Amino acid sequence: MILFPAIDLKDGKCVRLKLGDMAQATVFNDDPAAQASAFERQGFDYLHVVDLDGAFAGESRNGAAVEAILRAVTMPVQLGGGIRSIAQVESWLGKGLSRVILGTAALRDPDLVKTAAKRVPGQVAVGIDARGGKVAVEGWAETSELDTIEMARRFEGAGVAAIIFTDIDRDGVMAGINWEATLNLARAVSIPVIASGGLASMADIERLSRPECQILAGAITGRALYDGRIDPRAALALLKGIAA
Repeated sequence: MILFPAIDLKDGKCVRLKLGDMAQATVFNDDPAAQASAFERQGFDYLHVVDLDGAFAGESRNGAAVEAILRAVTMPVQLGGGIRSIAQVESWLGKGLSRVILGTAALRDPDLVKTAAKRVPGQVAVGIDARGGKVAVEGWAETSELDTIEMARRFEGAGVAAIIFTDIDRDGVMAGINWEATLNLARAVSIPVIASGGLASMADIERLSRPECQILAGAITGRALYDGRIDPRAALALLKGIAA
């Protein structure tokens, strides 16, 4: 069970959104690389980064910040937001990313995901962001008619490393993870599922440690970590089965 700290980038800064709304962005750190280093010192093993501007633009908009993060830490980093082509996938992996996340591209062009997953095994994840159970794309600005499980099943056997499932209705509002939808998705596919959106407290961390949640590959934490609602040492110890 991996606990991923999240760095969401907007205008080169670390922010957190509320309900995926770019107009409701709170800046938590002006220096993403320093924030990434802090997370590494706290004991985290894997970093989750999203280029929010890139997700809307369809191309990298916070590349300099991402590259600074890669220089600042030794832990693996996964990146999503605005990656829409094989060339972009290979470019980012060449710069030191451990994994790229394809979201809008996964809905619009599933063959791209399958091709990328075969070309760089273990380094391509699919981001499935849902609003009301339906897949949202273009930086959450558009909602499709596609069901989350239906989309996930498109990539069975394709070599996708993980599915990162975000419930937009829970994101940034401290409402807790949508356990039912997340666990249903994990049971429906063989691809490892990472929970995202809504992780709000140490109670959620405790829930993640329970047997029924061991089907999940991990979870992403953002605002609760920045707000101090989650104690990094205690959370990591709990998920690793070590007494804090």
